[in-house]
Amino acid sequence: MSSQLPWHVARAGGIVAWALVAGSVIWGLTLSTRALGRRPRPAWLFDLHRFLGGLAVVFTVVHVLAVVADSYVDFSLVNVLVPLTGEWHPLAVAWGIVGLYLLLAVELTSLAMARLPRRLWRRVHMASFLVFAATSVHALTAGTDRRSAAFLVAVALACGVVALLTAIRVRDALTATIAGSMATTGIPRRPPGSAGRQVAPAARRRRPPAARTPGSAWRCLRSRQRRRAGRPAGRRTTSTTAASTALR
Repeated sequence: MSSQLPWHVARAGGIVAWALVAGSVIWGLTLSTRALGRRPRPAWLFDLHRFLGGLAVVFTVVHVLAVVADSYVDFSLVNVLVPLTGEWHPLAVAWGIVGLYLLLAVELTSLAMARLPRRLWRRVHMASFLVFAATSVHALTAGTDRRSAAFLVAVALACGVVALLTAIRVRDALTATIAGSMATTGIPRRPPGSAGRQVAPAARRRRPPAARTPGSAWRCLRSRQRRRAGRPAGRRTTSTTAASTALR
C-alpha cells in the first residue's frame, strides 16, 4: 500500500486540480455575464474566484510532485516540466505541462494586477479558457480515471456550462460594441419591442408667431374698426387719406 500511495495522491491531486480550474472558470464567467443579477456584489464573490484559482495551483503542484515520487512510472523533473521529453504518453503529458504554465501565468498576473496595464492583464487572463481546455484533454488522455463514467459525466457537464456561459459572454460583448458604435455615429436606438413596427414621425413644431411692430399693430386696429363700420379692410382710398390729413 505504501508503494501505491504516491500514485493515489497523484490521481486525487490531478482530479481536484482539474475540478478547481473548472470551478474557477465557471465562477468567473458567471460574474462577468451577470448571471447573478446586476445588483452590486459583495467582495467575497470576487475573492472566491481568485481563491479557486490559487487552490488549483496548490493541488497541481501536489499532483506533479506525487507523479515524480511514484515508482510505477519513472518520471524525472525534466519530464514533468518540459513537454515531449518522457516516454509514457508524451503527448498526453504535454497537455498537462502546457496547462500548468498557463495556469501559473494567469495566477501570477492576477496577483500583480494592480501593477500591470489593464489590457495586458485581460489578455493573459483570457488564457483561463486554454487552461481549462488543456487540463481537460490531459485528464481524458493521461489519467486512469478516463474510463470512469462519473468522471466523464463531470467533464461533459463542465464543458457544457463553460460553452454556454462563453456564448452569453460573447453575445453581451457584441451587443455592447454595436450599441457603442451606434451612439458614436448618432444613429438612434430602436426601443425594445418595436421590432417590425414603424415608429411614427415626430410632430412638426409650430413656428412661433412673429413679433408685432407698432405699425402692424396700428394697421390691425384700423382693420377691426373698418370691419365694424362696414368698410372693406383693404388699402385706404385717396379721399380717406386726404380727410385724415385734414383732421391732423
